[in-house]
Amino acid sequence: MGHLTRVAKNEDQKEIVKIFNDLQGRHNLWQLWADFVVLMACAISNAVDMAHRDVREESYRKIASGYSQKELDAFAQIFALLVNAYERDSNQDLLGELYMALGLGNDSGGQFFTPYDVCRAMAEMMFGDVPAKIEKKGWVSVNDPAVGAGALLIAFANVCLIKHINYQQHVLFVAQDIDYVTACMCYIQLSLLGCAGYVYVGNTITDPCTALDGNALIPAQPEKCWFTPMYFHQTWHFRRLIWQMQLLDMTMAVAKSDDQEEESHDDDSESPVNEITQSDNKMGPSSNDNTHGDNEIEYLANDSGQLMLF
Repeated sequence: MGHLTRVAKNEDQKEIVKIFNDLQGRHNLWQLWADFVVLMACAISNAVDMAHRDVREESYRKIASGYSQKELDAFAQIFALLVNAYERDSNQDLLGELYMALGLGNDSGGQFFTPYDVCRAMAEMMFGDVPAKIEKKGWVSVNDPAVGAGALLIAFANVCLIKHINYQQHVLFVAQDIDYVTACMCYIQLSLLGCAGYVYVGNTITDPCTALDGNALIPAQPEKCWFTPMYFHQTWHFRRLIWQMQLLDMTMAVAKSDDQEEESHDDDSESPVNEITQSDNKMGPSSNDNTHGDNEIEYLANDSGQLMLF
């Protein structure tokens, strides 16, 4: 198996690489990295996502049971270094670069991450009319279906800062990756940067991330998602609430239309006169009511714009 290694770029990275190398012994480097990432992802998620807390807390305890207190303290030290590094400079793919600096990337598996400078250039080029869309709708969503550690989304967030756009309030970040560990790496970084959104774990081709709404606010399979802390902020909570009210209106309209159609069929079966009248007059009240219901549903389904409450 071929490895592609990059050199640690700064003192933060060098210190973290040293700690991981010193921890090797009972656990190999890959196992240390994978367990650290999942532990930290669970710790962040369990503070905000009550729906998945029990399952992830069990995962946390199971992994932690395989380490001594000294080793767990070393993990906590690494996480503190990550937080401090992002406090000083958010414009970096720290976990992705550490992954490569530790020699964990491999060409046979195709798992090595795009250099952050390339991602930053891509984010600049695809930024386009984002400010105009935000002005019109209040927010936009961005998606990376093969996200890795999240470098492209991190770069997009930093381009927003350069353009004086508050991405925490105006951008929903949606990510997907087939690999559980790298998906958790992305989740940690988006969480530390205060990005609102979620990371979906699954194969983009055979199991693409889909949403119940047209704006990616509510994923169809939340059990496969890791929701960032900012996703639970009241701004995004109210946006989801507005869509849920729209969904309720749509559901009630469908139910009303179905009830009217059922009543029409019942009346037809009870009265031969009604049956003859209905066949002679195709534009009776039942037909009009049904048409009105369909038009209303179509309007609500196609109206994907966000109410400008924020």
